Amino acid sequence: MHTKQISGFRAQGWGTKIIFLLALFLTTAASNAQCAMCRAALEGEGNTKKAEAVNDGIVYLMAIPYVLVAIIFFYIYKTQIGKKKS
Repeated sequence: MHTKQISGFRAQGWGTKIIFLLALFLTTAASNAQCAMCRAALEGEGNTKKAEAVNDGIVYLMAIPYVLVAIIFFYIYKTQIGKKKS
């Protein structure tokens, strides 16, 4: 049986690959949200300022990779526009 190559995938097995990818992305594993040190520091009720600081730090650490990727894509976009105008 002859199958066509479509960008590295065989046309015959698309259904199983799509189901596998959907199952991979839709399943979650139970995990702890904080490390043991963070949890120990934030377990008390009077630590609202510490909890806010930890949450701000998490948001800061999460945002930096997105900003870097956005800068890289903007640079690539600008260089492609410059090539088209030349």
